Amino acid sequence: MPSSIGSDEKETGRIEAFSDGIFGIAITLLILNIKVPKAADIHGKASLLQALGAQWPAYLSYLNSFLTVLIMWMNHHKLFRHIRRSDHVFMILNGLLLMGVTIVPFPTAILAEYMHTPEARTAAAVYSGSYLAIAILFYVMWHYASHSPALLAHHDDRESVAAISRQYHFGPLLYLVAFVLSFVSVWASVGMCIALAIFFAFPGVTKTHAR
Repeated sequence: MPSSIGSDEKETGRIEAFSDGIFGIAITLLILNIKVPKAADIHGKASLLQALGAQWPAYLSYLNSFLTVLIMWMNHHKLFRHIRRSDHVFMILNGLLLMGVTIVPFPTAILAEYMHTPEARTAAAVYSGSYLAIAILFYVMWHYASHSPALLAHHDDRESVAAISRQYHFGPLLYLVAFVLSFVSVWASVGMCIALAIFFAFPGVTKTHAR
């Protein structure tokens, strides 16, 4: 059904383009958390190399958040290989997900600023909590789409759809664990967020494919 598939792609085209723009802006803003050391601040006190090295929390936060947002974009793109149509509820859910994505630079900046202070656990809680919220929104959006046959591509591979659903069931639970860990160990919480980013970067069970 070439004509049917073509119409499906056209219907979600604007949603995908808008979403790509939001992801692009969010991932670009992350670099603003890394500051250039002021010459006046290091003169006679420390070298430029030392000042740059002191910003290691910002580098770590940037790297983790950049990779996580990139992976979220990749998975969002893969979902739209199956989602070819939309409705009012779906557009709202996708919008809420994008709102969560735009928030990422804020907890990233908090973690970078407070990781080496007594407030590190609170910073890690805000950081992992933001990813927990995004994981829930991803799950809700996909759950709604996958249980709405009218939104999926005609003759879609139900096995691939079920595989994505199984993987997305784990997301909120695992990020909840990372959030709870933030009150025990900052490094364990941040480390788990990194591990989860890697997990979702290689969704071997999803079996998504281009059409």
